[in-house]
Amino acid sequence: MKAFIRPFIVTFFIVMFVLLMLFLWKYIDDLIGKGFEWYTILDLMMYASATNVAMALPLSVLLSSIMTYGTLGENYELVAIKSAGISLGRALYPMIIVVIVLSISAFVFSDYMLPVANLKFYSLLYDARKQKSASLVKEGVFNNSFPGYTIRVQRKDPDGQLLHGIMIFEKPVNGNGSNNVIFAQEGRMFRSADNTKLVLKLKNGIRYEETSGNTGYNPRQVLTRMRFKETETKLSLDGFTIKRTPENDFRSSFLMLSSSQLVHQHDSVSKSVVRDQAQNLPSIIPYIKYMSMPHKYTKPIPVFTRPRLLATVGGSYAKQLAALNNAMTEAKAIKDYNNPRTATYLDKLSTLRRYLVEYQRKFTLSAACLVLFLIGAPLGAIIRKGGLGLPVVISVIFFLIYYIISTIGEKSAKDGSLSPFIGTWISILILTPIGLFLSYKAANDSVLFDLEIYRRFFASLFKKKESQ
Repeated sequence: MKAFIRPFIVTFFIVMFVLLMLFLWKYIDDLIGKGFEWYTILDLMMYASATNVAMALPLSVLLSSIMTYGTLGENYELVAIKSAGISLGRALYPMIIVVIVLSISAFVFSDYMLPVANLKFYSLLYDARKQKSASLVKEGVFNNSFPGYTIRVQRKDPDGQLLHGIMIFEKPVNGNGSNNVIFAQEGRMFRSADNTKLVLKLKNGIRYEETSGNTGYNPRQVLTRMRFKETETKLSLDGFTIKRTPENDFRSSFLMLSSSQLVHQHDSVSKSVVRDQAQNLPSIIPYIKYMSMPHKYTKPIPVFTRPRLLATVGGSYAKQLAALNNAMTEAKAIKDYNNPRTATYLDKLSTLRRYLVEYQRKFTLSAACLVLFLIGAPLGAIIRKGGLGLPVVISVIFFLIYYIISTIGEKSAKDGSLSPFIGTWISILILTPIGLFLSYKAANDSVLFDLEIYRRFFASLFKKKESQ
């Protein structure tokens, strides 16, 4: 157990670190340069780490089990255990208990803690991605981020605070007010103490104000020019401070629900689908005029061929043509009426599948830990290599197989190609026989991964061909 727990903890944190770096690489453009406080970034990384447990835990179990039993095999400790009359299955009992405890903990985490972590993570990420860039003023660009102002700076010093060649257009926000223009040779930019204002201290400039005439008989515009040695302009930073969206807006999402909540939501949507289906036939009865419709579905309505249908109408050709046009109009009306109902019905079916997929995922994490240990432990006993060399390569290969199959299965379950149960459990169903096969080979001292055996086999095969 000690030989397993140490590499498990190390590999778990290594995998978590790698996944966290992938997260930062994916969302680097949405996070950098927006003026977030350090604790906001820390919260986001902490919640992202919690959401990555579903991927890091199975990989850590697989890698640490291969390393543990590979090290035991490499040091001939498994040989000593078997020589003492203890089978490999008996030697796996302590580790099976540890992995079962890990699997139960994984289920508790995925059912109680993961929905909360998803809620915190996705709500914070949503607000962070909406946040405007904190690169408040760029060189040679007209910046319209501040309401009522347009700013252009010719050049900035490397510190980013000293500005040169400043041009500021003041625009009336509601259309009321005057249009003002400020030109300044230089200025300094900094935030206010409460971090709600951007202060521009301008030096050596001119301010132009354009206002309407004060007297009723003189409607001409009045232009005022003022020179200044130093002045100060304050701009609002409301658009640059993160504003948190209420978490209740995200609480109904699939990833934010526990297993009991998923079951409750699934039952509610199922009842809604049943009610909609019961209203399908009564809703189209008012559109049918030429035949009596039953109140309940009994059997399919007989389909008439075109000559027989026209014969039932009778009369002249114009009368038959009018009947056909009326029928086409009513058929189109029924189709237009049912199109939104069909879209709603398909959307609810997709929602039901998503609820079932998320419900099954609460259990697949625990099952994945057990199955990957069932693969990793006998695989380590067969290859007899410890450390971070060959075990890492093999564990990554098996984990990629598990992850790819799981992703394809869940996607197929969501779009209706597979049932939600099969789609979420297909990777477990495929890997379990592989784990049982490897356990059988390891219990019988198989040389499945002994390269020397394969080299001898192919060498003898080529010699036979040359002799022939």
